[in-house]
Amino acid sequence: MNVNLGDILVMKKAHPCGEKRWLVLRTGADFRLRCMGCGHEIMTPRFKAEKNIRQIIPNGQLTVDS
Repeated sequence: MNVNLGDILVMKKAHPCGEKRWLVLRTGADFRLRCMGCGHEIMTPRFKAEKNIRQIIPNGQLTVDS
């Protein structure tokens, strides 16, 4: 799975604040992710994060649905 810095990951499960989108701050064996809702940052192993990804939005390009 190709995940780059600045991508937004939409996860299967929501963070306790209710947000499902996470900004990628670091990649490698671990990911550092920042919640787009409350700003909480976590470090998680790559295999665990990749298992829970529903969608990757490249370079943080958000689309607005009309």
